[in-house]
Amino acid sequence: MSTRRTAVTPEGIRFRDLDGDGVMAPYEDARLSAEERAADLLPRLSLEEKAGLLFHTILGVGEPGEHDVPAGFSPHTTRELVGERLVNHLNLHTLPSPRETARWVNAVQELAEQTPHGIPVTFSSDPRHSFTENSGISFAAGSLSQWPESLGLAAIGDPERVREFADVVRREYLALGLRAALHPQVDLATEPRWGRQAQTFGQDAATASAFVTAFLQGMQGERLGPDSVACTTKHFPGGGPQRDGEDPHFPYGREQVYPGGRFDEHLEPFRAAIAAGTSAMMPYYGLPVGLELDGQPVEEVAFSFNRRIITGLLRDELGYDGVVLTDWGLVTDAEVFGKPFPARAWGVEHLSPLERTALILDAGADQFGGETRTDLVLELVANGRVEEKRIDEAVRRLLLVKFSLGLFDDPYVDEDAAERVVGAAEFRAAGHRAQAEAVTVLAGTGLLPIAPGRRLYVEGVDPAVAAGYGEVVDDPADADLALVRLQAPFEPRDEYFLEAMFHQGSLDFPVEVVDRVTALAARLPVVLDVTLDRAAVLTPFDGTVAALTVSFGSSDAALLDALTGRIPPRGRLPFELPRSMDAVRASRPDVPSDTADPLYPYGYGLEIPETPQP
Repeated sequence: MSTRRTAVTPEGIRFRDLDGDGVMAPYEDARLSAEERAADLLPRLSLEEKAGLLFHTILGVGEPGEHDVPAGFSPHTTRELVGERLVNHLNLHTLPSPRETARWVNAVQELAEQTPHGIPVTFSSDPRHSFTENSGISFAAGSLSQWPESLGLAAIGDPERVREFADVVRREYLALGLRAALHPQVDLATEPRWGRQAQTFGQDAATASAFVTAFLQGMQGERLGPDSVACTTKHFPGGGPQRDGEDPHFPYGREQVYPGGRFDEHLEPFRAAIAAGTSAMMPYYGLPVGLELDGQPVEEVAFSFNRRIITGLLRDELGYDGVVLTDWGLVTDAEVFGKPFPARAWGVEHLSPLERTALILDAGADQFGGETRTDLVLELVANGRVEEKRIDEAVRRLLLVKFSLGLFDDPYVDEDAAERVVGAAEFRAAGHRAQAEAVTVLAGTGLLPIAPGRRLYVEGVDPAVAAGYGEVVDDPADADLALVRLQAPFEPRDEYFLEAMFHQGSLDFPVEVVDRVTALAARLPVVLDVTLDRAAVLTPFDGTVAALTVSFGSSDAALLDALTGRIPPRGRLPFELPRSMDAVRASRPDVPSDTADPLYPYGYGLEIPETPQP
């Protein structure tokens, strides 16, 4: 730990002398409450320091101490952001090894000590404990323990398992210096085509409410403290009911609709999150179309610009006084890797970046996600468009979180502990078991569990892994059965930055995939597993393959443990599986279980017996 700004009072109390004056100011006194310390620090801050607190942006992890070289997606250096713009909320993307990450985090905290009041950095992360690799929403586990996607936890159906998972996430994040989670995501998966379902808890409001409560308990505890990770629950007031299932990251997906009148149902998990003490809320990009609240139409502008939603509903009606953090990139148009990425300023595209910034603050949000334009806030205050007391409101909330987390007292992490804790064997074992248990059996209990010693032909499965469960053969003619894994279908798109990473469009499998599996099934029994990051039309395979399962983030080894009964699968569908795309197109996006005559209903799943292990 750096000791550059450590001092001792005449009474012998050691403290972090963050302002460098040799005197323990109240905000430097760890004996005082977070509220007392925030109240003391706030009036000491310059407007530039306050503006820096209002921005939460992406930064890549570079070489420790290399503060003058941009890393990752950010065009900015660490020194420019932390040392000059005084931004101290940083969203980290791809991470190196745990030790390298911890060393870099500590170096950035040392840089933050050099700012006028030594405000520590809050490092945040999108989900990174599962299988999705999408720089816009989630990262594959890498060095961390790997678990099923949130849909898989919903399939298991046990709030205690969610609490256990959240506790592991908390411990691994703490070891890396990640003190804020840009999750959980509690949108309801009611539109089968929507591309962001994998990180949800499924279609059911009661399940999502119970699970968000368990997740927040595991991450934050009863209240924020030095052992907590502060959570941002998203996407208020519920991002599931997108018109035609398109995603509002992109201009064609901006409209959020409620033809079934289920707005309140989508709001339920957020009520639960508020009751459980979520540290922050993130509104979605979506623009509500045709929505009325209390008999009055809601302005058709995106939620973070929408005063009726943020101040009227979230603040006044639901009584929420925590941080409101916008989703990423609402102010500034960008081009990344040669592809356009327009600001998600839906409904206010005509406004300038300055006007958009003012409107977000007017709506009631506290912090700008993915932006670095501190100059716009300074200009708005200088010209009287925004009062400094409005900035102070937001700063107070943000400081309270930092003080509650203990960052002002010790923001540093132990490199040895990071290497020891992250990806610990017990965490990996628990994650593996959850992956297997989340597997959901839809048909074929006469064939499952797969008996030991069978000759296996595999497609989409690593033969080296399958060899641990039977004899792997290269020719289907030599096999007793075939094991095939498919990814749920989607329509590839690549016009906008990030678009290629999102799985959107039709849920129908390509004809050539169906024909290949059908031809194989005519030759020998096929066990087909489909990895679902959203629903899929499985009708062509139903009754054709000998056994049909779905999974929600499971390694080949976890899947085979489930199929052989070593770890009995216990999954139940977290959303219904439609019979056809016609049924999907005729359904209402805000209504769960709304496709006609579904192939498999919500909650469906069969059991297979456990195989005794030697």
